[in-house]
Amino acid sequence: MPDSGYPWPIETTRLDNGLRVVVSEDRTAPAVAVNLWYDVGSRHEPEGQTGFAHLFEHLMFEGSVNVAKTEHMKLVQGSGGSLNATTNPDRTNYFETVPAEHLELALWLEADRMGGLVPALTQETLDNQRDVVKNERRQRYENVPYGDAWLRLLPLLYPPGHPYHHATIGSMADLNAADLATFQAFHRTYYAPNNAVLTVVGDASAAEVFALADKYFGAIPALLEIPSAPDGRIVPATGRPAVETVTADVPAPRVYVAHRTHPFGSSGYDVTTVLATVLGSGRGSRLYQRLADGERIAQPDLVGAYGVDLAHAPAPLIATATARPGVSADRLAAGLAEVVDELTTVPVTATELDRAKALLSTMWWRQVSTVEGRADVLGRYTTQFGDPATAAERLPAWLAVTAGQIAEVAADVLGADDRVTLTYLPEEGR
Repeated sequence: MPDSGYPWPIETTRLDNGLRVVVSEDRTAPAVAVNLWYDVGSRHEPEGQTGFAHLFEHLMFEGSVNVAKTEHMKLVQGSGGSLNATTNPDRTNYFETVPAEHLELALWLEADRMGGLVPALTQETLDNQRDVVKNERRQRYENVPYGDAWLRLLPLLYPPGHPYHHATIGSMADLNAADLATFQAFHRTYYAPNNAVLTVVGDASAAEVFALADKYFGAIPALLEIPSAPDGRIVPATGRPAVETVTADVPAPRVYVAHRTHPFGSSGYDVTTVLATVLGSGRGSRLYQRLADGERIAQPDLVGAYGVDLAHAPAPLIATATARPGVSADRLAAGLAEVVDELTTVPVTATELDRAKALLSTMWWRQVSTVEGRADVLGRYTTQFGDPATAAERLPAWLAVTAGQIAEVAADVLGADDRVTLTYLPEEGR
């Protein structure tokens, strides 16, 4: 099935404790990717505990019952492997790619920190990683030009109390206020086998992986009850645009225009993905052609549009441009809004549609061409939609989008009366 979007075998099982195990065998190279998705992200964080999921991304590398601090990384890298972890509003994932003969090591390490992190967590480790997160916030958000844009856009897009209202980095006040017992309780609430998906892709059979998963994860007890995240699917329309202007230490005016669209995985978001590609991906996009090449009001390498793939609420579509020297923020904002608005009045051409689909096809196959990419994709579709095989539907869904569907979605979600506009202005003297 070469055009299915995922032409590799998929086998699944569920352990008695609820852990879902997904295997996609590929004997092309003697390597395996191990990817563990936990269904916990910033959208699950209760009030007063923002940033907890992201902090645990760090804490999970700081030792467990049978693995000393920093030893997880040393063991994987010493075996010729690589590893990392990420957190977003919807989930936290931990992953490593190792030579196939070290698959058992990788699974043992993941199982040990799933079941054995809390007993090994100390106040010293907690305080150390809190400081690491504070430094990360300063380096990535606070001390970088335009770095806090995402922190500002989320509260403009989603009202207080909405699970996407706050960013994954969280509140430093919340992190500072919580004691060790509170963090331990958070881990016990979410980091359990029946709230996780283990995916292995590469040079290993399903039978081998299922047996090893049962050997190392099977004795970890399931949780009887895992709290659901707040329902974010309905975001009341305000009927008026949200506008914020920030004067900061930035080199040039920059404007972000954002709209709530449809949840990732829905047919509406498939259309939005193609729409975003037409609008703002590369030199052939409408934003580039108009603002960078045509009117020459935007810097060529700082103009574009993209969707943020959030699955449990109307996901954002964001368009952005940074002004060329001498161009005012007002002129840039007007030009950006005009191009976005024209998606509802100027039909997408066959050439634009073909180009967008070619870009998306390349992006998709580039992701799933590696065992790491495939493991992450299958973990995602199992966690968020219950079936890894539904990953094969994504590319065909993009390729089936029509110009008429783009016009319909644009008219539905890109209205100026429900638009978010964030503008950065340089401080005087720059």
